[in-house]
Amino acid sequence: MKKIVLSAIALIVTGTLISFKLPTTKTSEVVAFQDANKGKAIYSKTCIACHQANGQGIPNAFPPLAKSDYLNKDVNRAIKVVLNGLSGPVTVNGKKFNSAMTSQGLSDQQVADVLTYVYSSWGNNNTKVTPAMVKAQRGKK
Repeated sequence: MKKIVLSAIALIVTGTLISFKLPTTKTSEVVAFQDANKGKAIYSKTCIACHQANGQGIPNAFPPLAKSDYLNKDVNRAIKVVLNGLSGPVTVNGKKFNSAMTSQGLSDQQVADVLTYVYSSWGNNNTKVTPAMVKAQRGKK
């Protein structure tokens, strides 16, 4: 009887200790981390050729995404650029660019993932982009 009581107490204490050690990470934080990782893979396939691995772009051809005032100022505009493409002159970080970016043909989830990655990289403002945000901009110019 004494062994059973001691075993029960040990299980209760162990269970209590384990419950205190469990992380208190919010689900949304985990999802954002996963989205950024997925976004990095998408970036590597669709964006890296023009905007480069470090987000610096190509001088006089393709604008930087790193510390980009254009990007950080308006997330909805950034979403629309990825969805619809962009042509014509833009000024990014004080420099003018006049090239074309085609629509990338990505799903709402892929756009959210790649922009979450870009916003969490290279000194940008860490905006979390959701598929719902992308869906709201789809079809808008």
